[in-house]
Amino acid sequence: MKIQEALKELRSLEKKKFDQSIDLIVNLKKIDPKRDQVNTVVTLPHKFKEKKVCGFLTKKSTLVETITEPEFQRYKDKKELKNLVKRYDYFIASAPLMGKVATVFGKILGPAGKMPSPQLGVIMHEDDKNIKESLDKISKSLKIRLKEASLKLIVGKETSKDADIEENILAVYKAIENALPKKRENVRNVMIKLTMSKPIKIEVI
Repeated sequence: MKIQEALKELRSLEKKKFDQSIDLIVNLKKIDPKRDQVNTVVTLPHKFKEKKVCGFLTKKSTLVETITEPEFQRYKDKKELKNLVKRYDYFIASAPLMGKVATVFGKILGPAGKMPSPQLGVIMHEDDKNIKESLDKISKSLKIRLKEASLKLIVGKETSKDADIEENILAVYKAIENALPKKRENVRNVMIKLTMSKPIKIEVI
C-alpha cells in the first residue's frame, strides 16, 4: 500500500482522546543487532514535537536548562542520575567538559542513547550562537540505534499534515537503508501505525 493510502486508512479509524503518534516500523532480516552496528542520526524535513534538552556547560545559559561542572557531584547519586535521564530527551555538552561528562553520566546516558556526540550535541565553542544551532539541529533530529531486528520510530503526530508525515517517513527510511550493511537486502518489510492501531504495510520504493 502506498504511504498516502495507508495514512488515509489510519485516519479513518476511531479517534482517541489524545494526539496519537505516527510510528514507522522497519523489520529487518539477515542482520545480527549485536554484530551489525547501526547508529546514525537523521534530520527530519518536518519537526513534530518539542524536545526537552539539557546542557552540560561551563556556565549557565538562558537558552537551555544547564548543569555546570560544580553540579556534577550531585549526580553521583544513582537516583538523581536516573531521574535526570528520564526528564530529558537529549543532552548537549561543551567539548572541554566531555571527558568529565563521560565519567559521571556515561554509564547511564550511553545505554539510553542520549550521550552527546560530535554528530549531535557536542559544542566546540560555547556561545549563544553555537548553542542555538545545536538546539535547532536537535529539534529536527532523530537518533536511529539498532537494538533488535526491528526498528520502531516516531515520524509524526495525528495532527501533522499527510505530506509532512510522508516526507519524514521517506527521510527516515532512506537513512536506515543507507546505514544497513546490505542496504535494501536487510529490509524485510516496512509498516506504519498509530499509537493504538495495528500496523499497515507500506511501499517506500
